[in-house]
Amino acid sequence: MNEVKCECGHVNPHGTILCEACGKVLVEEDNNEKLVDMRYEGSARRSQTYNKTIIDKVWNFFSSVKVGVWLIVITLIASGIGTIFPQEMYIPPVMPADEYYKDQYGVLGEWFYKLGFHNLYSSWWYLILIASIGVSLVICSLDRVVPLYRALKGQRVTRHEGFLKRQRLFGTSETSSQDSALDKVKENLSLKRYHIREENGNILAEKGRFSRWGPYINHIGLIIFLIGGMLRFVPGMYIDKVLWVREGETKVIPETNGEYYLKNNQFLLETYEKGKDKKVFEEAIDKKGMMAKNYQSTVTLYKKQGNSVAGEEAQLEKVKDYKIRVNHPLKFEGFALYQVDYKLNEMNKMSFKLTKKATNEEFGDLKIDLYNPKEQYDLGNGYKVELLSYFPDFEFGENGDPTTKSRIPNNPAFVFNMITPDKPKGETSFVAIRQTIEPFGDNEYKMAFNGIETKNVSALTVRKDLTIWAIILGGIIFMIGVIQGAYWNHRRIWIQQVNDQIWVASHTNKNWYGLKRELQLIFKDTGIKEPGDQSEKVKDN
Repeated sequence: MNEVKCECGHVNPHGTILCEACGKVLVEEDNNEKLVDMRYEGSARRSQTYNKTIIDKVWNFFSSVKVGVWLIVITLIASGIGTIFPQEMYIPPVMPADEYYKDQYGVLGEWFYKLGFHNLYSSWWYLILIASIGVSLVICSLDRVVPLYRALKGQRVTRHEGFLKRQRLFGTSETSSQDSALDKVKENLSLKRYHIREENGNILAEKGRFSRWGPYINHIGLIIFLIGGMLRFVPGMYIDKVLWVREGETKVIPETNGEYYLKNNQFLLETYEKGKDKKVFEEAIDKKGMMAKNYQSTVTLYKKQGNSVAGEEAQLEKVKDYKIRVNHPLKFEGFALYQVDYKLNEMNKMSFKLTKKATNEEFGDLKIDLYNPKEQYDLGNGYKVELLSYFPDFEFGENGDPTTKSRIPNNPAFVFNMITPDKPKGETSFVAIRQTIEPFGDNEYKMAFNGIETKNVSALTVRKDLTIWAIILGGIIFMIGVIQGAYWNHRRIWIQQVNDQIWVASHTNKNWYGLKRELQLIFKDTGIKEPGDQSEKVKDN
């Protein structure tokens, strides 16, 4: 029951439609004049033969081309949705991601986060989709390529008469000098670079068989490409982080295990100017205003020396100075630092003077580092200021209490306790930009604004990619398969002597017009008629 023996003696796997050796139709059909289906040489595909066990059902599910196409479509739709809002790695580190998406994009942003689109390419369900596409490619390929290879390898020169008559191109001829005619045909076939096999006076001419493997080469390339993509989720194989570093600041470079540090010495922004640059830029300036010509970060790369105790400042050794510009990254140890964004004039320090309101007499000034404020500032002579609360990005919350939207000092506000000799318990004052509140009545002293210092901030992408070789290799193999399947085709010509006639049948997997033109040249002046196209005849019937 698992094997089917043909009258030619060849044993075929169960489910075979055309004998792998002679091509005889093994499955009875109502219409015996119907052209044979040559897509997979009538071979037995596992997905169309077995459907009993769970393994069979899983195999059959993933072997379906429709299933593969739908998996790709769903993945493309998910990838498209993932571009509606920025991925978590690209949002500013001002607040937790769930709060950020809800605050910035409302209900859509909230569901964007809940469904895992904020980290789309590392979410478990997206990885399952990618893996499913890979499984579908593997099973689709194995389900088709193995029986196709076996059928093509086992095909005989002499084919069953029913096989020849039910080819799309078929014809018969009568000639008095068959031997000389066949010799002329073989000569023409050789000129057309056909591989010729002979058996008992019968001929099989074949060329371009390798083109049949083009789609499966495509699949191999895609599988390698997907493997490269999934390797990106293996720790250390792919890194894509954003590092914000201010002028004069030294920060550890992410994902380097604290081994490398980067100092931003200066950020430079150059813009196009009217009258100095080309007219095309002048038109753009008129329409859009300022246009960046170049922005770069002059940095110093350091490497940590030895081991440092927690809390102790690391000992750093200078590696090199570099100017990071767009498309000119700083590269080291497999890492690359790209200039991707910037922020000009970010508030860095604010200065205040302790002043007596009635006389405007000043009793000292203090400078607050907005990223590392002190709890207390001693002004001398019994005057000091305590920082009770600090709100870097101030706003009033739902209950009316002051709160901060982020850790970035976009709108700093302070709660001060001003201690003076005549006010030893101090006076409380809430100070924000253009706003001062004295919650316990009028104070005698105030914190008068005395200036602000700003710094430019550079945004650098820290990237490391150890998977690019697999992605490039997969792409190259995929293109080889495309070229292999697109520019060549598999052509076969069967020539058999049946009684006093010569039967000619031919088949190609595509480009029938090209095959017909070639047949005209092969059988020209040989006395053998070129095969006719039976497809129109079958349609009429």
